[in-house]
Amino acid sequence: MKAFVTAVQAGSMSAAAEQLGLSPAMVGQHVAALEARLGTRLLNRTTRRQSLTDFGATYFDQCRDILERVALAELEAETLQTAPRGKLRITAPTTFGAERLVPALRAYREIASEVELDVVLTDRNVDLVEEGFDIAFRIGTPPDSRLIARPLAPYRMMICAAPDYLARNGKPEHPDDLSSHETIGFTPAARSSWRFSRGDDVVEVAPLRHLTVNSGQAVRMAARAGLGIVMQPVILLAADVDDGQLVQLLPDWRLGERPMSLLYYRDQRMTPRMRSFISFAMTEFGQDPD
Repeated sequence: MKAFVTAVQAGSMSAAAEQLGLSPAMVGQHVAALEARLGTRLLNRTTRRQSLTDFGATYFDQCRDILERVALAELEAETLQTAPRGKLRITAPTTFGAERLVPALRAYREIASEVELDVVLTDRNVDLVEEGFDIAFRIGTPPDSRLIARPLAPYRMMICAAPDYLARNGKPEHPDDLSSHETIGFTPAARSSWRFSRGDDVVEVAPLRHLTVNSGQAVRMAARAGLGIVMQPVILLAADVDDGQLVQLLPDWRLGERPMSLLYYRDQRMTPRMRSFISFAMTEFGQDPD
């Protein structure tokens, strides 16, 4: 039934196979076995497309209802358990995930050793419902009303350059000075301006990017190599500033902070694994360590 329902929802045997972790041939065998058991065809299949038969459409609705009831029964059984266990799918922005989330997971594993974590790092705003994620860390204001957003410490930025670059090009003393400097941009935010504030003064700068890269770590390494000035998250650059690889610029100016949230589906049932991870995340990332 699961192979049949997934094949219909995914649109093809091959797409269903990818979701189920099976071969397309095995998915086809499951559907064929179901048809043989029922004594009637469920899907009209050609080399290019598939479609439900009249009976298949009715049976699909019944199968989907049965599978949902089975999942609910298993979920209710799980909630009776005190120890969190099972698989938890989490997505997070690449830099935050690599620098903060993944290193912190050791502490979570100590309190939930039976939870299997599947972490996907991407700077794309994934659809939790459509793509099967339980929890997401997201920078910016979540637009989806289906999601519950728990506020975390804001995402803070800093502006830096390598000592070698500053020796060759001078050190900017005011945000306006950045127009004469080489800058390195992070591709997803390459068109964004840099906003500075100090007291009542607010300055917005649209720096000319001489290099753009689609990886925060690559931007960091380009800055260390002296290719220009960067504005990147504090969590990515702070260690390089501490050991002298980079120099923080315009420290008396405040850079715009971006809100960060922990998101989960509004109708998501609170299993022990969900509850334990949300509690952990809010403790670990809910307050600004500085």
